Amino acid sequence: MVIVIDPFVAGISGDMVLCSLVDLGANGNKIIRGVKSCEKFLPGSILKKIDFTKINKHGIDSTGLLLEIEEKSHERTGLELKQALTQSIEELHLSENAKNFTTSCIDTLIFAESKIHGIPKESVLFHEASSIDTLVDILGVAIAIDDLGIFDEKIVSMPIGVGGGTVNFSHGTMTNPASAVLEILKNTNLKIHGGIVKSELTTPTGVSILVNLTNTSIEYYPSMKIDSIGYGAGKKDFDNFSNVLKIVKGNEKNLDSDFVINLETNVDDVSGEILGNLIETIMKVGAKDVSIYHGITKKGRPTNLISVICNNDTIDKITETLISETGTLGIRVSSSERIIVPRTIHETQIFLGDKSFKVKYKISSFKGKSSFKIEFDDVKKIATSLDKSIKETDSLIRNEILKEDV
Repeated sequence: MVIVIDPFVAGISGDMVLCSLVDLGANGNKIIRGVKSCEKFLPGSILKKIDFTKINKHGIDSTGLLLEIEEKSHERTGLELKQALTQSIEELHLSENAKNFTTSCIDTLIFAESKIHGIPKESVLFHEASSIDTLVDILGVAIAIDDLGIFDEKIVSMPIGVGGGTVNFSHGTMTNPASAVLEILKNTNLKIHGGIVKSELTTPTGVSILVNLTNTSIEYYPSMKIDSIGYGAGKKDFDNFSNVLKIVKGNEKNLDSDFVINLETNVDDVSGEILGNLIETIMKVGAKDVSIYHGITKKGRPTNLISVICNNDTIDKITETLISETGTLGIRVSSSERIIVPRTIHETQIFLGDKSFKVKYKISSFKGKSSFKIEFDDVKKIATSLDKSIKETDSLIRNEILKEDV
């Protein structure tokens, strides 16, 4: 199963996530009962009304949250809110996944505020996030995901629309997105873009929930069979788009898949020796694969196309290596889905003549049939030790592995 969270157009907030999950099929009454039972852990906060209702947002039938609260208390510290959430999840007997998620969400908010203001975590004073509605969002989402049974499923996110313009908050006016949003998303793989309006589309609570559900960003929907779609309504209304968060649940193809980054650059003044060394250098800094193709460009000029497959964690180091090693003036970057044939990695000890060797090999499976491939570096090392050809050594090793009923 795969869950796609799609905040590309309308951004994301805590109540939008919650409402999307209810629209997806989570039990709204169960969420309401759970949240109401925890009201006592935030003295001075009164839930006058909480309900989920169907609402049309610019042509999209979605679920919205009706929430009326009365706040009689002062601004709370982050630790006060965390304590209330901790007491709540204990009383509700949520799963371990839900407990960890809830705690991580509030910790994410506290850390962001601590970092921004340069104060200890225990001194963080929540302003906009101090209300019981933050507890409703985080606790409600935990209950909803528990109810849907999708904590252990694959969850991915489209890039996040954050909007533009300025945002007003307790410390004054600043450009949008707010510092807390940026701090929470810093050093994650999740991507943002401005969106199409000069308005705040993404909130700190929304992204704190998102980063604790997934760290996988995708540019395109994966190949999947769609089972259900949830639309969660935001509070604002816009003239040119529906302010709803989409969450899509479905099943991927039988084969596994992931998303990789493709880097390409053309070079026409680099020697073969440099290109040969480049492959080894780039693999050492984390590339999944490197290919070099010969070709002809404009005016009949010969060229070499360098193509690298990598992931978000290694892209910066690899682009630096490409530039420094080849002197290229530009690198094309794209992302694509990669279908992966299931495979497992094994290691065994074999005896050839009077010598013992450790050999690694991969077993791949497809449509009930399996095959294996020996690690080439091991073949090369053993061939040198036995003073035999690569081809003969590979055959000898293969025969030994087959004796193990691979």
